[in-house]
Amino acid sequence: MKEGIGVQLHKRVQLAILISGGGRTMQNIAQHIDQGKLDARINIVISSRSGTVGLKRARRLGLETYVVERKAYGDISKFSHEIFDHVRKVQAQLVCLGGWLSLLKIPDDFAGRVLNIHPALLPNFGGKGMYGQRVHEAVLAAKCNVSGCTVHFADQTYDTGPIIVQRSCPVEAGDTAQSLSQRVFALECEAYPQAIAKVAQDLAS
Repeated sequence: MKEGIGVQLHKRVQLAILISGGGRTMQNIAQHIDQGKLDARINIVISSRSGTVGLKRARRLGLETYVVERKAYGDISKFSHEIFDHVRKVQAQLVCLGGWLSLLKIPDDFAGRVLNIHPALLPNFGGKGMYGQRVHEAVLAAKCNVSGCTVHFADQTYDTGPIIVQRSCPVEAGDTAQSLSQRVFALECEAYPQAIAKVAQDLAS
């Protein structure tokens, strides 16, 4: 048994995916699993909001879902405790944030086991309030020639944990935030499963 989490490590890594919106990242991970490109299982999808498109997508895929409303918890510690309590119950080994918009207090037994994806090349264009189209608008406003995505370990602040995988793409003349976001998301679809596989291999070794 691997120390630090208290569950048996399976060959197929067990995931919990946390979402706040449409769940595109969750759906992409599920597709990679179904296509045999990622040796993993999604044990639970947790949403910080009820009634999201992401929850509907997860249920159509037959995945277990749970809602922990951020607005119901004034204290981030209680909010985080509720989430990780459910993660432990389903014996997930890794937590993958996919469009998750709330800060988490990561407990010691999940240090180095929570992954996040950001639609820019960190450490640039990260931090509180930097998500979604806001990031791409900032990249364009800064007249960058290159953008991309970053998968990193989440820590106790926004977008500051160690980087696992980065992929880049050109910012093209005439790009809008929407066109750039589509190009970056295509990179995300490959980078996140790659990062999950890498971390899972490290856990099993």
